[in-house]
Amino acid sequence: MIKRLFVALVALAVAGAGVFWWLTTPVRAVPVEPGAALETSGDAGRGALVFNAGGCASCHATPKQEDRLRLGGGLELTSPFGAFVAPNISPHPRDGIGSWKVADLVNAMLRGVSPEGAHYYPSFPYTTYAHAKVEDVADLMAYLRTLPQVEGKAPAHRIGFPFNIRRGLGLWKQMFLDTQALQDDPARSPEWNRGRYLVEALGHCAECHSPRNPIGGIKASERFAGGPDLEGRGWVPNITPSPKGLASWSKADISELLSTGFTPEYDSVGSSMADVVKNTAALPKADRDAMAEYLKSLPPRDGPARPAKK
Repeated sequence: MIKRLFVALVALAVAGAGVFWWLTTPVRAVPVEPGAALETSGDAGRGALVFNAGGCASCHATPKQEDRLRLGGGLELTSPFGAFVAPNISPHPRDGIGSWKVADLVNAMLRGVSPEGAHYYPSFPYTTYAHAKVEDVADLMAYLRTLPQVEGKAPAHRIGFPFNIRRGLGLWKQMFLDTQALQDDPARSPEWNRGRYLVEALGHCAECHSPRNPIGGIKASERFAGGPDLEGRGWVPNITPSPKGLASWSKADISELLSTGFTPEYDSVGSSMADVVKNTAALPKADRDAMAEYLKSLPPRDGPARPAKK
């Protein structure tokens, strides 16, 4: 009887391990060898726009130097799960992504999968980049290849158990990674559709401006409604048209902030948002206006209560 019970427990454990392995298998967006067409399809000029819309320099530019195009990584992002360090994404062949193919960047951005087939941590906002167009990623790679090579690898993440088990991210992705491509809404204007794409895909605005649940997923009911900064550095504002957010702001006000960093009250943004403005200021005015159009169309939402000042 004991022997049968032991065999049954072993069989159950093996079956459970098999299900876990299957559920957590990294899934790529495109094959590792997709063919020559994707590799040669990118346009660096268009890629510069994708680079700025995606805010690549905000995280990946080497800290404590002025050139935002030196993408040696090293910026540390603290969180309740550990400290994540932005990697070198310069075209350095050893320390950056100079040896990557376009397919590698597509899989990283759209599925959070490394060239080696491992999960990336969602401190890299692939949960939003997943809605980007493959052709935009190809353009981005063409642009990245024109930038300076920066020598030196960024330090490793500092993450404790159980979050250091990357395979477990496969379960997290099952819950929070939506890989559905954004489709234009024919009932909306081209400006609105462009704004939605910039906000919901390339710009990944919800990643910072939304509260999260205990395991790091965005709370859908409070998306864009602001909340505590994950790094413990204050409060991220509500950017829905709620009275607690942007209800009193015009589209021109939002577009102006994305260009100059100034609010309608003549205050200026600070912290990481100042770096975001450096990116959005480099976009065409039509794109900033489109982002404003989309943000003003969001449903008004109230996020978590802001703690009283001590």
